[in-house]
Amino acid sequence: MTKEYKTINEIKGPLIFVEKTEPVGYNELVEIRTEKGELKRGQVLDTSNEIVVVQVFEGTGGLGKESSVKFTGDVIKMPLSPDIIGRVLSGSGLPKDGGPPIVPDVSKEIAGAAINPAAREKPRAFIQTGISTIDGTNTLVRGQKLPIFSGAGLPHNDVALQIARQSKALGEAESFAVVFCAMGITNEEAQHFMADFERTGALERAVVFLNLADDPAVERLLTPQLGLTTAEYLAFDLDMHVLVIYTDMTNYCEAMRQMGAAREEVPGRRGYPGYMYTTLAIQYERAGIITGKNGSITQFPILTMPGDDITHPIPDLSGYITEGQLIVSRELHRKGIYPPIDIRPSLSRLMNSGIGEGHTREDHRAVSDQLYAYYAEGCDLRGLVAIVGKEALSERDRLVLEFADEFEHKFVNQGRDEDRSIFDTLDIGWNLLQALPETMLTRIDDHLIKKYHPRYRKKE
Repeated sequence: MTKEYKTINEIKGPLIFVEKTEPVGYNELVEIRTEKGELKRGQVLDTSNEIVVVQVFEGTGGLGKESSVKFTGDVIKMPLSPDIIGRVLSGSGLPKDGGPPIVPDVSKEIAGAAINPAAREKPRAFIQTGISTIDGTNTLVRGQKLPIFSGAGLPHNDVALQIARQSKALGEAESFAVVFCAMGITNEEAQHFMADFERTGALERAVVFLNLADDPAVERLLTPQLGLTTAEYLAFDLDMHVLVIYTDMTNYCEAMRQMGAAREEVPGRRGYPGYMYTTLAIQYERAGIITGKNGSITQFPILTMPGDDITHPIPDLSGYITEGQLIVSRELHRKGIYPPIDIRPSLSRLMNSGIGEGHTREDHRAVSDQLYAYYAEGCDLRGLVAIVGKEALSERDRLVLEFADEFEHKFVNQGRDEDRSIFDTLDIGWNLLQALPETMLTRIDDHLIKKYHPRYRKKE
């Protein structure tokens, strides 16, 4: 039996407080009708013997104490069918592309749970993004959670778009899909995203959820849940390999803080709710591979670090939960290098599971280690040069210093539409290492040098 009340006794931000007389379930879907007949949707956030707290998705403007509240007895569900691929939806799951409503084959509750660790398979397969600093030195593996830590004004959205349109599971391109969740972005950013998706044709294999900056903050909390529910349907019902990209998780966490303040909760670190770690973990841990299922979910959360502070609660907690991070460098961006991903503090903890013979190429690990070692040493030498001058360096140190510059301009730097295969990336790495004497290639086995070094390959 549906329950309807006209007992709103307080409206506070995105929340309404309703006196009740019958039991109401947590997360129950609510319909609110204004005095003018406008219908809004909400969700039960808290319930007690006397008061029900409802968060309103479309904002509380126009609501008053005479507005009626109906408790539907159901929870929020996402309508799903294979036709959802190619659609653009709002942050609350409604069509935003002018197309018809989704006719569902199935409707699934959006409040999903983390994958049971006992049912997980270890991520093993390589996903090619076409970006050398990811594929070559911080490889993304199918089923992994690999966030991008960025800063305000850096081109993380361009990187996200490039990953969205170029990513592929090698040999299985026909079963690959992207779920793109944009949270709290501006209208200008939304238009940029959509223009890029349409220009490149990437929309044909994507599902896009757009929550704009002027949309209610509470809707922002729904967006990743809707996206993940869609991803789970595509992966585990339709056997697809799905890449989920969020931008920007910082906006999601800010919405969480705003809701916590409206509910007068006791704040945690820097005003964020104490349950933020749990909430992020529930979102991130819905990625993975389930034993017996052919599909997979891989996540690429993108977050901007306030003040470029990696110890801020959002990147700090995300780093605990996920399997590595990619750091977008302001220093590389100032040099005009794109994508400005700094490989030194970046890390993919599952890289070894998805590279090597049978996945990429047998020399992948060795080449990556050697590139990383000399680039890191070259960056350290730049500090020394600033003190003693380049003339004070040994011949070896000068070679390493030049290698670091060449590495940034030829390996890190690439075009926004440049889609490099993993073999192109490894060959670029070998061409850079060619400038060093073979005796300096201490991290690469001799048989790999004889097989892949450009000096020997030319002789074949």
